[in-house]
Amino acid sequence: MAKSKAPKRSNAASSSPYDRPSKQAKQQQAANNIFKFNTSSYGQHILKNPGVADAIVLKANLKPTDTVLEVGPGTGNLTVRILDKAKKCIAVEVDPRMAAEVTKRVQGKPEQKKLEVLLGDVIKMSTLPEFDVLISNTPYQISSPLVFKMLAMPHPPRVAILMFQREFAMRLTAQPGDSLYCRLSVNAQFWARCTHIMKVGKKNFNPPPQVESSVVRIEPKVGSERPNVSWDEWDGMLRVCFNRRNKTLRASWSSREVLNMVERNYRLFCSMNNIPLEDGIAEDEEEEENEDMDVDNVGPSAGDEDEWGGIMEVDAEADDTPSFFQQLNAAGSEMPKTKSKKQKTKVAALVRNKIRKVLEDVTDLGKERAGKLDEHAYLKLLFAFNAEGIHFA
Repeated sequence: MAKSKAPKRSNAASSSPYDRPSKQAKQQQAANNIFKFNTSSYGQHILKNPGVADAIVLKANLKPTDTVLEVGPGTGNLTVRILDKAKKCIAVEVDPRMAAEVTKRVQGKPEQKKLEVLLGDVIKMSTLPEFDVLISNTPYQISSPLVFKMLAMPHPPRVAILMFQREFAMRLTAQPGDSLYCRLSVNAQFWARCTHIMKVGKKNFNPPPQVESSVVRIEPKVGSERPNVSWDEWDGMLRVCFNRRNKTLRASWSSREVLNMVERNYRLFCSMNNIPLEDGIAEDEEEEENEDMDVDNVGPSAGDEDEWGGIMEVDAEADDTPSFFQQLNAAGSEMPKTKSKKQKTKVAALVRNKIRKVLEDVTDLGKERAGKLDEHAYLKLLFAFNAEGIHFA
């Protein structure tokens, strides 16, 4: 009886779980990494270049007594370098898988006692532990919220070394007149000194993002240098000025939605300070809906479309523009501008006159455009509005 032929070995993967994996299977497993990175929801692009990681920590000038807050530690490539230089590192991570990975990386080592991992969204945290330095390979989706959260802190860190999308970094350091100059530029440079440190290419990340990146050094102003201005007041005024950055300030402040908002705030201010108001219908006054038109403005600009430098090819940041501005932008271009026969109240007429006085008589900034003014001009504008009883907080 003839013997049956033994089956030939093949390089294909065997169905038996006890078979030794082939070299090809090992390479495939290594390529797939431990788990799939979540680039859509969490913006997980892990910095894999050790030279860039060393440079980021070096630029922070860490002291042995420093406590560092790291946002989005990922697998811990920056974390281990921070722990080598600082007293303590507080890592805030939203992904439980990453939190476990960075914890496992220092498990059983002396650095384990110096690391504290907080699981959660840093933007939604009402309070943060005290820290001296902020370091982050920042997820693109939280770039502007993270910057504003840090600058609005009563006691901001000594310095922040943050990785951003290239365009967002350029907006942080843009000067008046630049195409990328926006509300973010004014706020950041009013409350801190911002310096571009270095460019970082796509290939330095795993997986590579679809945009280039840059590292920025932000040094919040403290002590006597810190502006003695309410953050809500300052930012509230800038929201109106930069709602349409290529229009004149007079046009930006004459839209019906802005006038209604200012009137509500003025009524509240008078009520809180026991200032009597003469209400009623103003004589021979008609409210015109076309007063926010600006003949010098010809079409939208790049700055109008996305003031914050939203992430291309990646989930853009949430629009924090007030809802009444969003409604205006959505419907304003489609509906014809017509006069309204609605009569204005005396308070509305008073508020309109106060705005005109501030823009034309006191500051003479009515014909200027938001993208051309520096922080000193906006500070002058805020003080003039406050002197007239107009507030934004």
